[in-house]
Amino acid sequence: MEQCNGLKAVILAKVESMVDSDDAVTTSRRSRFDAVHKWAATAAGVVALAFSLYNFAELQKKPEIDLALPHLVRIGLMGKDSHFYLQPTVSTRVKTQDVEVIRDARLQLAPVGSISSSKRPVFYWKEVGTWNFDPTAERILYRWSGDPAPFLVSQDKPQQPTFLFQADGWNFQPGRYEGSLQLNRSGNHSPLTKSFCLIISKKAVDEIRDGASREDIFFWRDDMPKAMSSSKYSGCYVREAEWRGQVD
Repeated sequence: MEQCNGLKAVILAKVESMVDSDDAVTTSRRSRFDAVHKWAATAAGVVALAFSLYNFAELQKKPEIDLALPHLVRIGLMGKDSHFYLQPTVSTRVKTQDVEVIRDARLQLAPVGSISSSKRPVFYWKEVGTWNFDPTAERILYRWSGDPAPFLVSQDKPQQPTFLFQADGWNFQPGRYEGSLQLNRSGNHSPLTKSFCLIISKKAVDEIRDGASREDIFFWRDDMPKAMSSSKYSGCYVREAEWRGQVD
């Protein structure tokens, strides 16, 4: 009987030992799982925080503004004052909650080369306008639409204002001009500036002067195929009608 009881005690001890061993294994596995789970949750939280901070920074930073000149500009003489019409595109390339304020626009035009000693015009931003086609006259007419004033630029609202710049008491001479459009921004931001060149023939100057009484407006382009193939004229605004082989 005592032997039987001893055998039972040994068996019971082994069973308890096995149970304790299984519990230890289970506890160890659970600990490792809990550790991995906590690590994964922490990593996911760090990644989510990083994305949140990045998105916040992207939304809060100042917009990056682009200024692009058009392929076409218009020139006219109203009485004794020269008019220069320019419609650039002002846009931002990044997603942001901020807007950029364009405070002022300036046009500079300097005679170079053979006419470098000529009087340099002083253009100022007179107004903004729009272009409308008159089917009766079969011509494009300019109309005032607003005074020179600051305007806003945001990602969902790019701007294409038609600037009218005027130089009082000045007229073009035949030759080459180096010009630039400068848009001044709010705050301490540096201005946006784009340079260009303009070539005007004697024939074009005569057209401008003859059309002054009628307030005619003439077209110049920087993408005329014949002009672009010439190193002298490539990239410059030239009289469109001349490079199409005809006069308007």
